[in-house]
Amino acid sequence: MIGSLKGLAAAVGDDRALIEVQGVGYLVHAGARTLGRLSVGAPAQLYVETQLREDSLKLYGFATDTERAWFVRLQDIPGVGAKVALAVLDVLSPGELMQAAELDDRASIGRANGVGPKLAARIAQELKGRAPPQGIVLAEATSGAFTPPSNTAGTEETRREGLGDMALRNQAISALVNLGFAQPDAMRAVAQAYRTFADDPPVPVLVKAALKELNR
Repeated sequence: MIGSLKGLAAAVGDDRALIEVQGVGYLVHAGARTLGRLSVGAPAQLYVETQLREDSLKLYGFATDTERAWFVRLQDIPGVGAKVALAVLDVLSPGELMQAAELDDRASIGRANGVGPKLAARIAQELKGRAPPQGIVLAEATSGAFTPPSNTAGTEETRREGLGDMALRNQAISALVNLGFAQPDAMRAVAQAYRTFADDPPVPVLVKAALKELNR
């Protein structure tokens, strides 16, 4: 299966893009967040989730493997298909989605197209207390690591919602668990503490802030 594409953005539409790789054009479905980072004629690099059905084969593209992993995780929830999963990731970054689930913030999840109150509640319930999904692409940790598309318009946004964000939270959660706190409580406290910072804090600072949340 196709796991990633690196080439040129030959065309960008409302819900899909045509990525040309060595003379072959791949039609990739994507959310507005990802498509907004692509420019026609510019280099494009996407992580891809391939979905094969009896009568179709579709490629879904994402700027990071973290987003791709959450796209898959969301579809494990009853009532959530590919279209809804993309809609959720359009209004909430992976970090924001994890935070919304831990805080039972159904209103934020319900901002996604096609997500009513009942489905928003189900998504929050299904994700709450669960560790974030793990990406399967190991290249990100090597010298040949993939990076977000070259369009720099979303550089700061990407930093706050991508791999660094999730790694930071996971380290803080792990530290609290090692201190004897239950993982659901640790995840909720870290989510609450993280949203008080304008920029990513050092892990010890985030842990300290989370401890304050736990002691309230």
